[in-house]
Amino acid sequence: MADPYQNNVYHQGDGEGYGSYGEGGQDGYGYQGDYPSQEEDAASDVTEGHDEEDQMYEGEYQGIPHPDEVKAQRRAARAKARAAADAVSEQEELAEQYEEIMEDCAHGRFQWTLFVVLGLALMADGVECFVVGFVLPSAEKDMCLSNAEKGMLGLIVFLGMMFGAFVWGGLADKVGRRRCLIVALAINCIFAFLSSFAQGYGFFLFFRLVSGFGIGGSVPIVYSYFSEFLQMDKRGEHLSWLCMFWMVGGIYASFTAWGIIPRYGWGFSMGTEFQFHSWRVFVLVCALPAISSLIGLTFMPESPRFLLESGKHDEAWMILKQVHDTNWRAKGEPERVFTVSHIKTPKTQEDEFIEIQSATGTAFQRWIVRTLTLTKLVLKNVISLLGRELRLSTLLMAIIWFTMAFSYYGLSVWFPDMIKHLQNEEYESKLKVFHREKVENFHFNFSLENQVHKEGEYIRDKFIRIEMKSVKFEDSLFEDCTFEDIRSTDTIFENCTIRNTLFYNTDLWEEKFIDCRMENSTFEHNKRGCHLDSDDENDVLIYLVSFLGSLAVLPGNIISALFMDRIGRIKLIGGSMLIAAGCTFFLFLSFSQAAIIAFQCLFCGVSVAAWNGIEVITVELYPASKRATAFGVLNALCKLAAILGSSIFASFVGVTKIVPILLSCVALVCGGLVALKLPETREKILL
Repeated sequence: MADPYQNNVYHQGDGEGYGSYGEGGQDGYGYQGDYPSQEEDAASDVTEGHDEEDQMYEGEYQGIPHPDEVKAQRRAARAKARAAADAVSEQEELAEQYEEIMEDCAHGRFQWTLFVVLGLALMADGVECFVVGFVLPSAEKDMCLSNAEKGMLGLIVFLGMMFGAFVWGGLADKVGRRRCLIVALAINCIFAFLSSFAQGYGFFLFFRLVSGFGIGGSVPIVYSYFSEFLQMDKRGEHLSWLCMFWMVGGIYASFTAWGIIPRYGWGFSMGTEFQFHSWRVFVLVCALPAISSLIGLTFMPESPRFLLESGKHDEAWMILKQVHDTNWRAKGEPERVFTVSHIKTPKTQEDEFIEIQSATGTAFQRWIVRTLTLTKLVLKNVISLLGRELRLSTLLMAIIWFTMAFSYYGLSVWFPDMIKHLQNEEYESKLKVFHREKVENFHFNFSLENQVHKEGEYIRDKFIRIEMKSVKFEDSLFEDCTFEDIRSTDTIFENCTIRNTLFYNTDLWEEKFIDCRMENSTFEHNKRGCHLDSDDENDVLIYLVSFLGSLAVLPGNIISALFMDRIGRIKLIGGSMLIAAGCTFFLFLSFSQAAIIAFQCLFCGVSVAAWNGIEVITVELYPASKRATAFGVLNALCKLAAILGSSIFASFVGVTKIVPILLSCVALVCGGLVALKLPETREKILL
């Protein structure tokens, strides 16, 4: 058999923006037919003596056209449209040729393998959004967090993801999709691992910030990367199926949190300075999807479309051949030969970039030049999104991404916070108030919970080995009392007089005594730091709410995947956002925990269809040289909206429901109406 590589030569003309890879045909498209000729002896030994004319297509008697006939009809239609057009740009010529190559490669084992690998990266992004929320109730006790510190920890991940999306999206268009995704996932894995061992708040905050920065690159790169291995008629459906992995990430995080965090015995300690509780085990387990994707990516090739844009023609040809051979071998047709003899390729600025690197003297100078040049190219690409051709699309997509993220992430925080608020109201309704009680020579050997004691007198009483939870002593007198081995939560003494009283091995610190008068009272061996209470009932409702919210996305994912190419991206986005806006009005009827959970599931199930459409059309609106950059910028805007939405909506919990509901409704209606102004892209070849 002849060497398939020996006749492939790249020719670059001086006056043309495109070159030819190999020896092409008359029309500039190097196809020799779907099957090799007998003269070339291209058929494999496996099919020797096989007569193709004897084969009968299975759908012939059912009136189903042969896939090759459908492919030929599509190409004829494109050729006719190209002939009717006044002028066809070189970029469009490359896009059409690349589409025909992907049609010849077919959709098969290679795409499904890449689907799983990239899906795991998307799953890791979904997990990252839930990690801090699940560990916060335990971490706040483990690290003595104030309310302000808890709020910052909840937002820091989105802040890291915002910068990560912008940086990695821009780099992916200049350095490569696969390479950037590998580095981004590696950063996420390393710093997620380090965060699980961080004992102090500062280190934990920093490690989660960098971990979020790493995983922030997954969404813009994954969609850009996968779309460039899909032919037009498969693109909408399979990108929608890929979105399902984000849902799987939410389910995985909820399920593992439910199974690990309440198991306090799963940790270990090394003295009093190093504690490794079960919530830290959960943080480690959450890194598994990113690790799995990282391993899988080492076996995946770079996007050939990116390589063509970068002038790496030989590598692109070999990868396309690999895709072709892998798919047809799996389909039982190993005799099919990759018949592309040349590919039109653009002349890019990266050729000058390589020359600058090579001409620079020392390694440090080369690094400086490389970094500055790369930064300049990325920023130039970002600015080009507001150029004449892309300005309108970018502004419309920015509005849609922002309004959708503002409502979705805002309500995602509001739902569990409202449930917690209702729980607190129910808890406070059971408050027991004791007024002017007088207790003498009594041994308290039972826990005190959800109580208020006003103007009481406690003489020669002993409080030993008990827990005080949500207890308040107000205007009370403690005389000759003993507090020993006390563990307290939300317990305070206000305006009390404490005489001749001993506090031994308790966690009752000075800040828990407000305007109190201490007379001859002593504190010995007070407990320092914070603690996890292994006897506390872990509130599993937070895991259940997240689990059901993630699971409710499944029907919306399936529907959007099945109808993405049938009804079009625009109708799907606009319709889903308007329906989701209508769903928010039902929140006025949410007076119970069950009602809030039900409306959350309804909202998530509807809004995911809009998300899928937004992500698909973002891929299709931008050319290959700007695709990941545009996705990164818009995804960064999405994370900014998530930070604003979650902060604003959380501030109204327990105050009013009207403002969050109206804000989300108005945002969704505006985004849905703007979406109707976008061009439909389901029949558009990726540029």
